[in-house]
Amino acid sequence: MTAARPAGSDAGPDPTEPGRPSRRRAVSILAVIAVLAWLADLGTKHLALATLEDREPVRLLGGAVYLSLTRNSGAAFSLGSDYTFVFPLITTVVLGWIGFMAWRLRSIPWAVSLGLVLGGALGNLTDRIFRAPGVLVGHVVDMVSVFDPYGQVFPIFNLADSSLVCGVVLAVLLEFTGRQRDGTRIRSGDGEAAAETSAGDEERERA
Repeated sequence: MTAARPAGSDAGPDPTEPGRPSRRRAVSILAVIAVLAWLADLGTKHLALATLEDREPVRLLGGAVYLSLTRNSGAAFSLGSDYTFVFPLITTVVLGWIGFMAWRLRSIPWAVSLGLVLGGALGNLTDRIFRAPGVLVGHVVDMVSVFDPYGQVFPIFNLADSSLVCGVVLAVLLEFTGRQRDGTRIRSGDGEAAAETSAGDEERERA
């Protein structure tokens, strides 16, 4: 006889739902990706400040990419540059949303998506808190410009911005394909949520 798993336990995959990862595993993947994205962003910003300060933009890939150091007090295209203090507040809301989403998280793709968003948000929040000119009004370090050395074609960005965009795009794709954060999937045609994580689930439903 198999012992019943205690309610709320996340020690491993639920034996009644083979193939679905536990919440602990999904949240762990989210956390690891967030930390890696955050550290990578901090590292690239440190290198940019150490090597690009007071020099002309570095041309790469035949001019498709330039490394051009800048400090941004606002968002993309310098929007909101006079209201820098608002961006940490927005980031706090994003962090709260990710915490809410993680409450029932059992999907690895969603864990990757939320981890990228969290890592990117933390990367730029770190700048807002610790960089000049002061706490909550710090300027974000950007260094990547495409097709123009001074951001005339597309706003200069950093690794945190890339992480955020990739995470959001992945989240949109997951929504469009019906993948839910609890590991279930909405089947097209019947509008009903159904777990499609293993053949065992299908057999159990037919029994």
